[in-house]
Amino acid sequence: MREAAAPAARPVEPPRPHTPVEPPVRIALLRGINVGGRNRIPMAGLRSLCEGLGWVDVRSYLQSGNLVFRSGAPREELERALEDALERRSGLTIPVLVRTAAEWSAHLRGNPFPEASQREPNLVMLALPKAPPAPDAEAGLQERATAGERVVRVGDALWIHFVDGVARSRLSPALLDRRAGSPVTMRNWRTVLALAELCERAGS
Repeated sequence: MREAAAPAARPVEPPRPHTPVEPPVRIALLRGINVGGRNRIPMAGLRSLCEGLGWVDVRSYLQSGNLVFRSGAPREELERALEDALERRSGLTIPVLVRTAAEWSAHLRGNPFPEASQREPNLVMLALPKAPPAPDAEAGLQERATAGERVVRVGDALWIHFVDGVARSRLSPALLDRRAGSPVTMRNWRTVLALAELCERAGS
């Protein structure tokens, strides 16, 4: 009796090369540094500090605490890590706010003052609280807007058009914090656009 032929052996496929997944692009905003000679933090030192926390491809924009970087850690962990590191190194209590590149793009699209942003980009501000703003934050701030300011909430952001300039406004940082319910960081439209461009370059 003839034995059945053994099945032909399948060729062994070489292992596929592992392509590491890059962590997502993030933005970190530090509040109130290098303003009026207070809370001075050199950007080179800040970038080095962030790299020591494990952040990757850290870039800075201007001297006012704007960072673009990569990290897969949760937002709250990133914020707390940099706040703690700043306090240990400099003795400064600096609120830090982190957003993803996708969240930043959503803020960009949600700007309720597009015409004013084209005319006077330094007077249109994106005001971001660390936590979602209180339900009455928009109304409470608009009540105190005695210099023609316009306040609009879009998602977790507060947009403010300082029609007569920021210096003449009664919408102070302390009032913003109180009405929003957590520390608020503001960036003008020019900076918002510049950080979006940095995120695009970091993701390419």
